[in-house]
Parts: sequence; structure tokens; C-alpha cells
Amino acid sequence: MRTRTIMAIGGHIGDMDLAAGPILAQAVRDGGRAVLVALTPGERGHPRLGVDEYREQKIAEGTAFAAAIGAEFHVFDDISDGFLQPTDDVAARLARLIRATKPDTLLAHWQHSIHTDHEHASTLAERARFLAGLPGWAPADGERHGVTRLLYTENWEDDRGFAADSYVPISTEAFDAWHAAISGQAFARGETYGFRYIDYYTAQLTMRGCLARTGRAVALSSGDGSRFTVID
Repeated sequence: MRTRTIMAIGGHIGDMDLAAGPILAQAVRDGGRAVLVALTPGERGHPRLGVDEYREQKIAEGTAFAAAIGAEFHVFDDISDGFLQPTDDVAARLARLIRATKPDTLLAHWQHSIHTDHEHASTLAERARFLAGLPGWAPADGERHGVTRLLYTENWEDDRGFAADSYVPISTEAFDAWHAAISGQAFARGETYGFRYIDYYTAQLTMRGCLARTGRAVALSSGDGSRFTVID
């Protein structure tokens, strides 16, 4: 995806690391800028560690992941996993970050999920995009910035009604960087509830690559039923 700056907005640390991480790694290798945002740490996702301990671990893992692929990392660590709400206060906070980083493309959760934090994160991304570009809104909080494109990522928890219409080819170099980085996250290795995240998303990259007529690819949705597009 040849664009200057891509921002990926997830409900928890790890969400966009998995679903959008290969795109962010590719963007950096193509000379662009990647910004990874988690709206909560995702600290309630470990069956054996306490919330405070896992929060620290998740933030450390997210920081390390972003550094490994060359992305900037932001986490709203004062919002608790499971309690993300699509309020204008949170949207405004995210809009200020959009104005500060000026992304050309936003990547967000698909609107329908088994996890309400994901659905709310999608709503917040849309609302923040609107606010960031709204003339006269919060002029003291940075110059208005219109984001050209908002696309939705493919997440196994967000598959209800998801229809891929855009594909981003992922080079072997970007895949290797992503795979090494995501392997540093305990949940992705299957150490929390046993789901084989890395295997799942690796297989998905291969499957989507077949459809896009390339080695590996990440699928995205525009949400408007656009025709099949390969984004270079």
C-alpha cells in the first residue's frame, strides 16, 4: 500500500498487530510511516495473570511489536479492556491524534463483532475521522486533517458480514518482520486461551494471496461493496 502514513486503530493491544501488522510492516519498507493505536491495553485476556500484571505485559509487548516493524505506538492505557465506550470524549482524543499524525489511510475493525470493544473501536475510528476533518472543531487542538481513506480489517472475531474487496500484497521481507514481531506476544502464541493466532493469520495471508494472485496478501473491506481491488 503505497501511501505516506497509515494508522491502524484497534480495541486492544494485539488486534491490529495481527490484522493490520503486515500492512504496517509493508508500509515502512516502502518508505512510508506506520502508526499503531490500541484504545485499551487488553488486560483482561489472560486466564492466569492478574489484570495489573497483564496490563504491564501487554503494553511491553505492544511497544516491542511496534518497534520491531518500525511503527509508532500509542495506547489509551487509562481505558479498561471490556469497557470501551463510543463517546465523543474518546473520539475527540483519537481525532487529536489523527490531526497530530496526519494519516492518509485509517484501518479499523469491521463494524460487526462478537466483541463489543471491537464494534465500539470501529465507531470511534469513524467518528474521530469525521472530527479530525471538521472545519471549526477544536482549532486549538491542531490543524484540521481529512483522512482520504478508511478501510476495515479482517479479524476472526469480526467476520459477520465482512466482504473483502481490497487486497494489499505483502512481501516476504514484510511478512518475516511481522511474523518475528508477533511471535513476541504471548496471546498470539496461544499461551492464554489456546487459539493459534499466528497460524490462523499466516494461513489467511496465504489464502488471500491466492485470491490476489500474489504470494501473500491482507484483505480489507471498504464497507460499500466496491469491486475487487489490489492496492499497491
